[in-house]
Amino acid sequence: MNRFTEEVSTKLALIRNALSETEAQGVRLRGTDWFAWATAGASNTVLLTAETGVAEVLVTAGDAWVLTDEIEAQRFKDEELPNNFKVHVNPWADAAARESFVREVTHDGKVLSDRPIAHVEKRLPESLQLHKKVLMSSELERYREVGRKASEAMTEVLLAAKPTWTEYQLAGAGAEALWARGLHPALTLVAGDRRLPLYRHATATGESLGRQAMLVFCARGYGVYANLTRFVSFGKLPDKDAQLHQHVREIESLALAACQPETPLNQVYKTLEQAYHQHGYPQAIYQHHQGGTTGYLSREVVANPNTDESLKENMAMAWNPSLPGAKIEDTFVILEGGKLENLTFDPNWPSVEVEGRQRPVPVEVT
Repeated sequence: MNRFTEEVSTKLALIRNALSETEAQGVRLRGTDWFAWATAGASNTVLLTAETGVAEVLVTAGDAWVLTDEIEAQRFKDEELPNNFKVHVNPWADAAARESFVREVTHDGKVLSDRPIAHVEKRLPESLQLHKKVLMSSELERYREVGRKASEAMTEVLLAAKPTWTEYQLAGAGAEALWARGLHPALTLVAGDRRLPLYRHATATGESLGRQAMLVFCARGYGVYANLTRFVSFGKLPDKDAQLHQHVREIESLALAACQPETPLNQVYKTLEQAYHQHGYPQAIYQHHQGGTTGYLSREVVANPNTDESLKENMAMAWNPSLPGAKIEDTFVILEGGKLENLTFDPNWPSVEVEGRQRPVPVEVT
């Protein structure tokens, strides 16, 4: 049994436990996140911006299918799916045929879904939702690969960037570098020198970069997201900007130190809030979300004062504390004993040690 087949078998058992727990007859998984989770990293994505794809998973007590149409079926069989699944194909112009099949194999019983049809299906139980957020060893192995490739793409692009490039050019180069490594550029934010202090979510424009720039990736591979932010300075970084980046690193270090198994997310949020106050930026906590857990979504849960969900071993997270003109972000996983592993660390990117961890600094290109 190969590792993908073994992983899927484990997940099918978890899904069937949810069926038993809820006395349901079937589970339908439509979202790009849940499809990738259930299939050990296969993709149902065609349109990158869509939350659902061109296929879904259906699991009953006795069988597991991928439901798709005749446009997609052969490619899924040839290139995407582990052998745990049967493939049910409906005509592309007859979506009702799929619904009829679902009713037949579930005996018109209760059906659970990640994206339930209103008044027809029910939401997945919390127990199954937690399993998606806690990584198996095979998932973590794939996540390491995604993180490495995403960080290498980031380094390659920012070392090649020029101050005369437009923000569009930098975003495009970033997307190209991710695609070249087989990763989806789910998000590429760019801000040049003028826009850096103005906007936390700086979508790219036709402006030239100028003396410095920020590039942000949410890179998706095997369904999981590597989230990271880096800065380039063309010439020496001005002292006032270097100080901002230092403050952000110090603020982040307090949050990372708080990230231990069973720590509630709102406690990490409060740690960040206090750190901003201590550094003289009491309003910064309100000017951008601070991150949270990640995995099969760029953020599985965004931390806020009311998120009492706890961190777990083998759960991934990405925090992104920021100040006007400075930000820091990497994707970490909590290992056994509470040790943090940085999945998006690139040894070729300049870094400094902060509380025992290597953290990125803006690269200075001359």
